[in-house]
Amino acid sequence: MPGTTLVEDIELIIEDIGGGGGKLPPTGGDDDGDGARRHRPQLPSSRRYATAVIVGIVSIVMFFMAMASAYIFLRANSTRWVPLHLPWIVWLNTAILVLSSGVMELARRRLASADVRQFRRLWLAATTLGVLFLVGQLVAWRQFVLAGFYVATNQGSSFFYIFTGLHGLHLLGGICGLLYVSFRKFEKAKVSRTVAAEVASYYWHFMDGLWIFLLVLLYLGK
Repeated sequence: MPGTTLVEDIELIIEDIGGGGGKLPPTGGDDDGDGARRHRPQLPSSRRYATAVIVGIVSIVMFFMAMASAYIFLRANSTRWVPLHLPWIVWLNTAILVLSSGVMELARRRLASADVRQFRRLWLAATTLGVLFLVGQLVAWRQFVLAGFYVATNQGSSFFYIFTGLHGLHLLGGICGLLYVSFRKFEKAKVSRTVAAEVASYYWHFMDGLWIFLLVLLYLGK
């Protein structure tokens, strides 16, 4: 059943992270040749890690959908709704975040070509662009404050801070994941660099798409 498969995948991920508590493969003895190869530990497939990321993405989607529903309802029915004027820098921030996704895909192509050095350069460039996006969001907050809009000023400004703040926190988690891929020594890891980059890119592209969705909501509420 689909539910059983999902639970099994999550359990396997936990075992991979925590060591699993399983028995080590036997060493020596008569178990040589093909038998030794059968007991040799193998790197887990990307499906296990992708499942964990997808579970996280689904939970994030559900949370933001609930927030978006409240935003749409209040914008349509509240008599106190004040039109929201977005700071100009949010458009620059959006371009930076989209560019980071493009650079990340270029990095993955380099990794597929076994060019690890160029992969690291491009991957760090994508990570840097993500950091610049967060800095730009802080600048947008400052522009809002200088214009006299705070969290409690009106409903529109409240949602602006809530949407951008929560998205920024989730994006910060993604940046930590990108840094892990950049600096982890995968020769001793239980996951390959290719799998780690693939799974991290899923989350990063999702955060890219989520921001565009939130930006459209905020723009329509102006």
